[in-house]
Amino acid sequence: MKVSGFTFIRNALLFDYPFLESLSSLLPLCDEVVVAVGRSDDETLEKLQSLQSQKITLIETVWDENLRSGGAILAQQTNIALDRVKGDWAIYLQADEVLHEKDYTVIRRAMEAHLQDHRVEGLLFSYKHFYGSYDYVGVSREWYRNEIRVVQTGIGVRSWGDAQGFRIEGRKMRVKPVDATIYHYGWVKPPEKQQAKQRSFNRWWHSDAWVQQHVGTTEQYAYETGKQLAPFTEPHPSVMQERVRSQSWNFPYDPSRRTVSLKRRVLRWIEMVTGKRLGEYRNYEIIP
Repeated sequence: MKVSGFTFIRNALLFDYPFLESLSSLLPLCDEVVVAVGRSDDETLEKLQSLQSQKITLIETVWDENLRSGGAILAQQTNIALDRVKGDWAIYLQADEVLHEKDYTVIRRAMEAHLQDHRVEGLLFSYKHFYGSYDYVGVSREWYRNEIRVVQTGIGVRSWGDAQGFRIEGRKMRVKPVDATIYHYGWVKPPEKQQAKQRSFNRWWHSDAWVQQHVGTTEQYAYETGKQLAPFTEPHPSVMQERVRSQSWNFPYDPSRRTVSLKRRVLRWIEMVTGKRLGEYRNYEIIP
């Protein structure tokens, strides 16, 4: 069994992505990792070129300004990398997503177990979304709970929408859940870096006027606008330990300041009791 990894990245240093940690968490599972590197305004490419790994293949790209709608450029860049992989399975991580080393064995066993089962087109992972600090994770309905992060190759898999998930010829993929977690750190950055990222990144979904109105020109992101959070007390992936220790900003989370409607409180209670999220969007079909 040959396993590929794939991802895309642009302006990783400018917007403080943990892209090196993400790659480091991916490499132990893979025979190769393909990275689509968009032309950047920082030294992202140079940093990647300096890595001492024969497994990594870099593809230099230019992001198309004509794809400034709905995040379509992200799917396009993802597909550029996906089209170059050579493995039987391909593991996808975005540049702010990290695998935990405790899950490596489970992930590899799942790929081996389903390699010859052509019903299984992908593997479904759970998520921990960190927000504002490495000490809190999102628990409200705005945070998606699961997504496909391993796909079978050679069956027409394409990145879908704004690259959150995948489909085959427009239909939802058939997947098996794997008992492994994606650690998502996209909402943990110094407030000034987060604001700069929001101002730049939202341009790939919205017009300049929308960005001006909804993101504004303030220098620091207002993390207090976040939704319900829960304390995180488990160990982070080993590749993230140094970054976690070096957090340089204060995040004073006060749950009493988060107003939650009665409807959302009821839905949250049902989810906690049953494990089911009513009305949850699923871009996949789980195989029994």
